[in-house]
Amino acid sequence: MRVLILDPFRGAAGDMITGALLDCGADRDTVIRAMASVVSEPAITRVTRAGIRALKVDTRSTPAHRTLADVEGRLDEAAASVPAPALAMARRIFRRINDAEEEVHGHHVHFHEVGADDAIADIIGACTALHTLAVDRIQILPITLGGGTGTGSHGTFPIPAPATAAILKQTRLATISGSHTGELCTPTGAAILAEFATLAVNDLPAYTITATGYGAGTRDPKHTPNVLRAMIVETAGTVAGGMPEDTVDILETNVDDVSGEVIAHAIALFMDAGARDASATPIIMKKGRPGFLIRVISLPDTSAVLAELMARDLGTLGIRCIPAVHRFIAERTIEEVDIEIAGKHRKIPVKCGWMHGSVYTLKAEYEPARKFAAEIGVPVRNVLRLIEDTAWERVRK
Repeated sequence: MRVLILDPFRGAAGDMITGALLDCGADRDTVIRAMASVVSEPAITRVTRAGIRALKVDTRSTPAHRTLADVEGRLDEAAASVPAPALAMARRIFRRINDAEEEVHGHHVHFHEVGADDAIADIIGACTALHTLAVDRIQILPITLGGGTGTGSHGTFPIPAPATAAILKQTRLATISGSHTGELCTPTGAAILAEFATLAVNDLPAYTITATGYGAGTRDPKHTPNVLRAMIVETAGTVAGGMPEDTVDILETNVDDVSGEVIAHAIALFMDAGARDASATPIIMKKGRPGFLIRVISLPDTSAVLAELMARDLGTLGIRCIPAVHRFIAERTIEEVDIEIAGKHRKIPVKCGWMHGSVYTLKAEYEPARKFAAEIGVPVRNVLRLIEDTAWERVRK
């Protein structure tokens, strides 16, 4: 199993996470192209922080205050340049930030620092970098938050910032204050790590380190390297020993007064919010009434958020939770397949399932295939078939 280990021992910010993942081997061209869709091409330079060589990412953007709708509009504009799974993850991260801001301030109109182009680019960059690394699981070591007070658009605030604390309390991520004064973990950094934690691995077995990377912060204190470290590791015996394992929660509710259109919309929301799967099954309820069993599979860290979303969007009064269900999961990667139809080239992501060192199943990502099919005027089933045939030829070589 391929695992990413993130060590925010000097805190976390979006540019530090992106830099560390790039230094660890993420596809630089893909990440730069994705970030440049919302800012000018970012500067990526090699710097030294207290003797540690690291990558510094500078978006070179200007401040801006935006609403969540404005931010999502910016993400829509970037869609052509950002891999679809990375874009979906970026949307979930901004919703985490939005929920935290509303918890702290009540209904708010604008993002401040986190609505600026640099924050949008950092989040897109981090999600795209993670996507290109194609890891199976992530382990996040304790996050150093800092101490004292800071200053932002709302004036002086205690550290961690209220939004940072609100984001992290929805996770099981470990934190420490550390011995340094100042804000070491930003709301953007906290939200990225919180979303990455939905792929968390708990008990990591023996592993081999295959890559390391360091992302640099802006400050350069003398005695502590202001960097975030990333490592790619391969766990021993995963391929030969069978399928990896983890645990999930199963959330369920019965509804008999919700239309199919609302259910379809709700399932899409659940998936965007981090559900591993969501489905609706026709059932017969008491007194012979037809209804649906709505089932959502969630990692434990996101169960509470998803249960609230189910209650709100379906109007149900109760959500059953079957906790800590053991499951076997195939090792999976996302591969990009280059196809040509009607003289046009397009790279389409394909999800591959691995067992005993070889691909045993694969499936093209539907949404990018659908958009390409619409663009060239070809039935989407034909495009999907060509993508998957091409992918099989590639993996069998």
